[in-house]
Amino acid sequence: MMQQYIEDRIIELAYYTIETKATVRETAMKYGISKSTVHKDLQDRLPYVNKQLYLAVHEILMKNKSERHIRGGLATRQKYRGIAEAV
Repeated sequence: MMQQYIEDRIIELAYYTIETKATVRETAMKYGISKSTVHKDLQDRLPYVNKQLYLAVHEILMKNKSERHIRGGLATRQKYRGIAEAV
């Protein structure tokens, strides 16, 4: 049995993730909590709180996971373009 404020936080994180299709990192920054807390809430605790929400969130998280190498490559490219422009 979870404390009520934890369940409320989990549901709020789930709705935010679904509405914005945010990554774990983006969600953590928005709510000022750690990535590990967001991940634990959405992956481990959410199925016990609301199975329907979990299925929707899980789909988004798996999509984000499959695209993360692309986002990382774009960030690196942007970083080095910025360095080249500064020189």
